[in-house]
Amino acid sequence: MLNYKRIPYRTIFLEFPDIEPTLNGLGLVPGEDASGNKHKYTVPAIQHVPTDTYMMDSLPIAHFLESTYPDPPVPLTSELGSEIEAKARAVMGKVFRTSLVPREINILSPRAQEYFRRAREASLGHRLEDLLDVDKEEESWTAVGDCMRAVSELMQTHKAEGPFVLGARPSYTDFFLTGTLQFARVVDEGVFQRNVKYPGYMGVYEACLPYMEKQD
Repeated sequence: MLNYKRIPYRTIFLEFPDIEPTLNGLGLVPGEDASGNKHKYTVPAIQHVPTDTYMMDSLPIAHFLESTYPDPPVPLTSELGSEIEAKARAVMGKVFRTSLVPREINILSPRAQEYFRRAREASLGHRLEDLLDVDKEEESWTAVGDCMRAVSELMQTHKAEGPFVLGARPSYTDFFLTGTLQFARVVDEGVFQRNVKYPGYMGVYEACLPYMEKQD
């Protein structure tokens, strides 16, 4: 979204153990869910230098950017986009848990690996390696095939008007999907390919490639 709107920026990459102390030190406070439980510190987070504003989480950041830099516009919500985001989260979440979570540790520094393993295994209740069962992984992807295909078809609803979810111009949904796919690609090319074999996923990803050229 920053690249699409041509907003100048500089990226500071954080190791997993540094996210909470860094954001806490900047004065960011996680919100709470309906039960009063505090959310975790997370990235992305931004500092808007002109107003000295700090915030985290993709959607609040997107709303801030859209209100501060309205041109070119990026639709943040739509009935179709909301449906795609919800269904994509549901189906991709199932397979990413078994395919990406145990492999993500392989791209981390030793210090981040230690933190990641400790945090994820405490949450899972077992070793990361226990998720890596080739037969079960294949079964998981086969089980979500119809759902992946259905979401892919939804992404192509307006393909006659353009390559994006809503047609000729990108929306927040396109950037959400592309970011998710790029994360998969960074962790494991094979997992990425399992997604983009569906034309809707590949179409959105390729359409957004020009907005991923600058990453720092």
